[in-house]
Amino acid sequence: MKNRNVGFLVIGIALVIAAIVLVFNSGLKSIVAATCSIEHGGGQCTMYDTIAIQTGVSLAIAGLVFLVGAYLVFVKEDVVTKFKLVKAGDEKKKKVELNSLDKEERALVKILHDSNNAMFQSELVEKSGFDKVKVTRILDRLEGRQFIERKRRGMSNIVILK
Repeated sequence: MKNRNVGFLVIGIALVIAAIVLVFNSGLKSIVAATCSIEHGGGQCTMYDTIAIQTGVSLAIAGLVFLVGAYLVFVKEDVVTKFKLVKAGDEKKKKVELNSLDKEERALVKILHDSNNAMFQSELVEKSGFDKVKVTRILDRLEGRQFIERKRRGMSNIVILK
């Protein structure tokens, strides 16, 4: 939910709390008036003082809840800005690292590069002429060095050159 909607909900709860406190305290005052038969020497019954304190504290708490709701209603929501980090010079880095690949790894990377940097692993097995196990192990090494990325697509993998 948005802050504004939550604020209106909190304000509504604060008003309900205040109404309940006032109704309860008026009922309590009528009960005290009917049952207090002690003579206080012309003074007021001490139970009224307790009721007044409890009413004040209860309404103060309801007021704080109301203020929190008002704050949520009137304060502008934070705008979350997302940034995507782009590393400059990645292409140069990859070309330098291609020299560190062995012959079989370089062959798979070349096949991937020629096919728009993405291909199913089964097609890669067919085009390279290597066994499935050998291609899988070579791709594991390349993925470990972050040259490629494999994503599961149904029953097969798609291999993407980074």
